[in-house]
Amino acid sequence: MTVPTSTDAPVLPLATGFTPATRDAWLALVDKAIKGADFEKKMVSKTADGLRIEPIYTPADVLPYAGATIGVGPLTRGTHVDSNPLGWDIRQFHSGTDAKAVNAAILDDLNGGTTSIALEIGGGNGLPATVDALIAALDGVLLDICPVTLIAHGNTPDAAKALIAVWEKHGLAPVRRRGGFGFDPLGTLAVFGALSKPVDAALADAAALIIAAEDMPGVTALTSDGHAYHCAGATEAQELAAMLSTVVAYLRAADKAGIAPADALPKIAVTLAVDADQFLDIAKLRAARRLIWRIAEASGAGEAATKVTLQVVTSWRMLAKRDPWTNIIRTAIACAGGALGGADSITVLPFTFPLGETDSFARRVARNIQIVCQEESNLGRVVDPAGGSWYVEKLTEDLAQKAWSLFQDIEKQGGIAAALQSGYVQAEIAKSAEAKAKAIATGRAELTGVSAFPILGDDGIAPKPWPHTPPAKTTPAVTVAPLKMSRLGEPFEALRDAADARAAKAGKPFAVFLASLGQVVDHNVRSTWIKNYLAAGGIAADMSDGYPNAEAAAAAFKASGLDAACICSSDAINAEHAEATAKALKAGGARLVLMAGRPGDREAALKSAGVDQFLFAGQDAVTVLRDLQEKLG
Repeated sequence: MTVPTSTDAPVLPLATGFTPATRDAWLALVDKAIKGADFEKKMVSKTADGLRIEPIYTPADVLPYAGATIGVGPLTRGTHVDSNPLGWDIRQFHSGTDAKAVNAAILDDLNGGTTSIALEIGGGNGLPATVDALIAALDGVLLDICPVTLIAHGNTPDAAKALIAVWEKHGLAPVRRRGGFGFDPLGTLAVFGALSKPVDAALADAAALIIAAEDMPGVTALTSDGHAYHCAGATEAQELAAMLSTVVAYLRAADKAGIAPADALPKIAVTLAVDADQFLDIAKLRAARRLIWRIAEASGAGEAATKVTLQVVTSWRMLAKRDPWTNIIRTAIACAGGALGGADSITVLPFTFPLGETDSFARRVARNIQIVCQEESNLGRVVDPAGGSWYVEKLTEDLAQKAWSLFQDIEKQGGIAAALQSGYVQAEIAKSAEAKAKAIATGRAELTGVSAFPILGDDGIAPKPWPHTPPAKTTPAVTVAPLKMSRLGEPFEALRDAADARAAKAGKPFAVFLASLGQVVDHNVRSTWIKNYLAAGGIAADMSDGYPNAEAAAAAFKASGLDAACICSSDAINAEHAEATAKALKAGGARLVLMAGRPGDREAALKSAGVDQFLFAGQDAVTVLRDLQEKLG
């Protein structure tokens, strides 16, 4: 068969014969669908940074550099022209004070597919920063192919010396060493609120570690950890801004020590969080590369930005203690976001991480999430797979611009160190954390298994609690207000803990009788909602298929032995039967009568009939449920 090669062959667009689509025509259809409602309120959403998420994107949203060559500035599309066949480094976090136990866990992970190790040192829960401890923990590990990254906070200089000694003991030449010292004194100051040395002295130590690693091309000396700020509630742009300002601080410290930015930048690894918002994860990592490139260009570091290692960790903040199996879904989504965003290494926190020490099964699940993403889904075989998506390109640009503006605000404060010492960074992040907490409490954002669709009863997970051994006390040279680390589910988990404590003491859980009126089809939506709403506070709902009238509901309530009831049905049935039902429930001994749904203009009449409180979407559920516990208790 002859294949035509003529360049004169006519081009036949797929849309031939169809009326060309226009935005005005689309807007007319949208207006018809939303029945004249406000387009901005109905169709446009915003991120925590206030960035617009449009309902539709077009080629007009494509950026000038969207088709830029991979590996060439601004590096939005990636730092490497050729993709790694595996895609990224599968890193597993290990913590513990028993070197032999840590070693057994490390070898188990490596045999199961992990390719590198993040090892906690000191801090009360980690290994001592000694050569003997590291030799024992890394026994049997092929250190020339398995990178070892330290998480040692203020102990990093000592831990780095110990790791270098281990490499030397194994006869590894500097060029064959793999890993990172992970020194981040400014991150330590932010997290713990203290440094054992003045800031300038700590930054001098950071520069000294860069010098110590200068003949080790496979080893990074410092880390700019954005994940720490994320855990305190930072938005995506705030996390990027804090990371960027920290990188600049370390470059300045290196320059002061006589190290050129082009030599210092590759020795600084960047760590960012990835959570369950996959598109924002992808955009954040793409924006991070662009921002780092801009710093490199401004400092004369040239192509050094291509050598910056981008490490990601699945968000600790998004993990939940209740229904922890849901954490597997959260971390899988986050891992995919990190992979599609072009991370060099990914650490998936085990799904039981917020509950206590992780066992072999939890670590196996964590590493298998990555292996499935790599070897079955092949997520690492395409460079910048999200590139060309008008939505992702626009989101990347908007996020980079917002992060750069916040970075400039920090620099105006004198840099990240000064901004931490003045409390500026902590205050700004606290505002974002409060806004997120309010969104979850009022139902505008949901946490599956925690604030939405919670499961009462034992979930079958009971790991050994973290030891929480207090670190040795030292006299700090500088102190600041530490970042307030918290997980998103903690307010609801506190309610569940209080409910469990009450059940253990009283021998029975909090419970409310549901006076569901009408057929299942009438009350199902509202009775299901109130069941989940109460369960988020550890309060069980005594449910049924429904009752035909007030008398039947009151009789069933009396037989239940409970002293609190909730009327729930459709607005139409409530309008006809709610008042009579409230009176019947009170007459039947109900100490507390609730009603699911907004009362509207019938509030006074319903209260007069006996309704004590109305429960509806949009209330601060944490406050309401805490109040209900007190009334029920």
